[in-house]
Amino acid sequence: MGQNQQIQTPDEELELRSIYDLYKFFITECPSGSLYLHEFKRMFGVQNGTPEAQYMDNIFRAFDMNHDNTMDFLEYVAALNLVLRGKPENKLKWSFKVFDGDDNGYLDRRELQKIVMIIYRIKKGSMSNEAGIENLTPGQVCARIFEEVDVNNDGEITLVEFLEGAQRSPWLQSFLHFEVNPSGWVKKYLCDRQLLHPKV
Repeated sequence: MGQNQQIQTPDEELELRSIYDLYKFFITECPSGSLYLHEFKRMFGVQNGTPEAQYMDNIFRAFDMNHDNTMDFLEYVAALNLVLRGKPENKLKWSFKVFDGDDNGYLDRRELQKIVMIIYRIKKGSMSNEAGIENLTPGQVCARIFEEVDVNNDGEITLVEFLEGAQRSPWLQSFLHFEVNPSGWVKKYLCDRQLLHPKV
């Protein structure tokens, strides 16, 4: 196997032959070729005014690579590919972008608290420590993330601190994988449209 080839490990994969079907679906939903936030939420069945809608705002912004407040087909496919098959480091960079609400390159406690509160509401108040025993409040989750990641204790988390902290901390890896990862929504969305096929 060549060095540039990526080994596929998920149970399902977005197959090349599905790209055409995905494009047909995308252009039917978005005839202009530009996917807006309200269309993005509708595609995933997320209602406005819910914690999921607030979270989808951040996800959409993170996927809007050229910051034009729309998602074109290439950004859309890149987003699906990242969620389903992206390398762990790229997924961590994307998670950082989801948290970084003002897109200034670092996280402060306010930004982190906001996204953790949204996740807390989505999970209906259920976030636990690494043993899975103790329920943590959003404030405790934020404090724990800063404790694990903000190595210079300046009250801000840079991308480098975030990546290195996530690599050091099994608890943070678990939190990001189970609490922040939108792959469940994406897989359901693709399976419902018969665009994701089980590997044979």
